[in-house]
Amino acid sequence: MNARIPISAQTCARPEPEVLRERGQREVFCGLTGIIWLHRKIQDAFFLVVGSRTCAHLLQSAGGVMIFAEPRFATAIIDDRDLAGLVDANEELDRVVGQLLQRRPDIRLLFLVGSCPSEVIKLDLARAAQRLDAQHRDSVRVLSYSGSGIETTFTQGEDACLAALVPQMPPSHAPEPSLLVVGSLADVVEDQLTGLLRELGIARIDCLPPRRARDLPALSPGTRFLLAQPFLGDTARALEARGAQHIPAPFPLGEHGTTGWLMAAAQAFGISADRVQAVTAPARARARRGLERWKPLLEGKSVFLFPDSQLEPPLARFLAQELGMRPTEVGTPYLHRALLAHELQALPEGVRLSEGQDVERQLERCRAERPDLVVCGLGLANPLEAEGFTTKWSIELVFSPIQGYEQAGDLAELFARPFVRRERISALIEEAHR
Repeated sequence: MNARIPISAQTCARPEPEVLRERGQREVFCGLTGIIWLHRKIQDAFFLVVGSRTCAHLLQSAGGVMIFAEPRFATAIIDDRDLAGLVDANEELDRVVGQLLQRRPDIRLLFLVGSCPSEVIKLDLARAAQRLDAQHRDSVRVLSYSGSGIETTFTQGEDACLAALVPQMPPSHAPEPSLLVVGSLADVVEDQLTGLLRELGIARIDCLPPRRARDLPALSPGTRFLLAQPFLGDTARALEARGAQHIPAPFPLGEHGTTGWLMAAAQAFGISADRVQAVTAPARARARRGLERWKPLLEGKSVFLFPDSQLEPPLARFLAQELGMRPTEVGTPYLHRALLAHELQALPEGVRLSEGQDVERQLERCRAERPDLVVCGLGLANPLEAEGFTTKWSIELVFSPIQGYEQAGDLAELFARPFVRRERISALIEEAHR
């Protein structure tokens, strides 16, 4: 098997790319969208959005569920009476929460989720959560966070949610070190990655968020944490404020990223690189086989990534490093240099890195460069397709299990599908013209 350079040797090799900072029109989903994967992850939690009918329609559409399915999220709708001050919004909220908990006694953790409308009318959900938590503490914990999209991008909903959980994590004085994997992952991916970490010899591993609220992990002076997602800056700061130590690492996308992620954890726990190579060899071989299927279709093609989820830098690194694609511009809503240091070092020289969004300017650059593939939000994809571009919906990369060795081929396939689709459409058109 090809040996991998220890992760510490991969950093500080060259200056980071210069960053073009954009401030203008933005086009992203709001942070409420994070509820769609969080409510599946924390199986005894409920997310009550305090918002408008638009918020309710967004969640129901994004979640792909009908009301009778009783998902673990809902919207307490702010109506005209609330806006006109004809009723006490806090009394109405208390009533709705009481009805919800009576109907759903299985709830153990209730999040009050702020929205643009609740923030506009200055409804203090943090104080409401404290009041409701005191009333219902015997059966359920009540927390709050903001899912508003006024100043944030949609993945920051998860960041705000996990940051709200950090103060609730119990303290521990256990002397042995522990590893905390931070970020929502599909259960099967979480099991794969934590299984590899245990094979390396790390005995105590916890995950945030946990699958059940009662399993919220403890924090001790020996807790070290490894981020599984690049958009968790507030959560990382909250953990560091409680004494946990961050392990800098690339993100586990593709064979190289996953190996670097595991290598960083191993180094933090004094585990040799040889041990990492031995444990991961079979999985790395499977990952390479998955990538080889799609590399001939993608190699050499240019790709332009619009800012959407904050996954863009690690995705661009994966596309360039493991599939031979050529990123021309890598846009991201926010650039957290400390969390993305490894990814920025691994980006190819000459790539343009932009932070923030000015849709019109970015569209102009995209049209001028005519990339082979454009990774963008839903609102831009159809217009660009009409102009002859091949596009990839960026939100699918958040909703799909893409981390780890076993998913490397699936991740490559997500970028190959637009080309396969275009080839099939062209073939059908040619057949029709014969």
